[in-house]
Amino acid sequence: MEKNGSIVPAEFPELKNETFLRAAQGEQTEYTPVWCMRQAGRYLPEFRETRAAQDFFATCRSPEMCCELTLQPLWRFPLDAAIIFSDILVVPQALGMEVVMVPGKGPTFPEPLKEVEDLLKLQQKVDVAAELGYVFQAITLTRHKLEGKVPLIGFSGAPWTLMSYMIEGGGSNTMAKAKAWLYRHPEASHRLLTLLTDVIVDYLVGQVAAGAQGGTEEGRGLKVAPMLQALQLFESHAGHLGPEQFAEFALPSIRSIAKRVKNKLLEDALPAVPMIIFAKDAHYALEDLAQSGYEVVGLDWTICPQDARQRTGKDITLQGNLDPCALYAPKEKIGELVKKMLEGFGSQRYIANLGHGLYPDICPEHVGAFVDAVHIHSRHLNKCS
Repeated sequence: MEKNGSIVPAEFPELKNETFLRAAQGEQTEYTPVWCMRQAGRYLPEFRETRAAQDFFATCRSPEMCCELTLQPLWRFPLDAAIIFSDILVVPQALGMEVVMVPGKGPTFPEPLKEVEDLLKLQQKVDVAAELGYVFQAITLTRHKLEGKVPLIGFSGAPWTLMSYMIEGGGSNTMAKAKAWLYRHPEASHRLLTLLTDVIVDYLVGQVAAGAQGGTEEGRGLKVAPMLQALQLFESHAGHLGPEQFAEFALPSIRSIAKRVKNKLLEDALPAVPMIIFAKDAHYALEDLAQSGYEVVGLDWTICPQDARQRTGKDITLQGNLDPCALYAPKEKIGELVKKMLEGFGSQRYIANLGHGLYPDICPEHVGAFVDAVHIHSRHLNKCS
């Protein structure tokens, strides 16, 4: 597992639970797989204890700590996938921008992009292996430590979402500064989005290379090599755009990333992996997202499961979409809400999840109730169908 002091992807343990991967590629499953966005997070007391004395981004740069935090929810809950602990803003850092985590405020850019000329301050050619190699090492280490329990998901923020942070300097209720760029500086906006797209493609391919099963020569599909990880692209700020702006400034990058990642995996003789697109609040673009080259479309909680299924068609796996606040309800009510959600989506071509990430004050026992309810009710649905 180690070579010259570095963690290397050699002969991962055999995968014991491939339900998530089977659902992602549209195969029949005995039950509906489930995982949670931000499942490694502050709602767990052990997470808070591990993170207590460590700077957030220093934690992100420690493969050992990322591995431990990724595994913590798997020790508690029978989840069907793990997602590597990291942050979408490591990509702007790789471009040369400083990002700090300010207590009570969140991620902050001390020097955000203000003028078009500021684009020249960004690294125009990023050595992703050098800048983000710590993420790849965390993935490789975690794949070993998982011992084949469940697949591991890698991820990145999408270009528009990252661009909005880089211009706003942090979170924003309106994204007015970033959207102003789209109206005032469309050409510069496209240049920035293209630069981000280029880095994200290399970053996602690098994650597959770090976590791909070694030594597999027979075939390239998931049916032959079911031990692969998956990738999720987070377009978390899609809801700040209208249909026209999304079509011009977000959707082309989303499509390009899926196509280029798959082509590059093929060129590099790496195995194919299922890809998930999660564009929060982009209901207006649901049909476009279903045809954007991703096997799975993630949904927030503000769309009806039946409508989503009808609009995306039969060849797409859907993921989501329980309101995270539903986990504040009593456990019995959580079970009722999960049952209704499963009946809306159906138990096949479906991955249960929340419509956004877990909140810090959610009780871990209620997360467990959610996971258990998905497994119990989906098995019952399968028996009745």
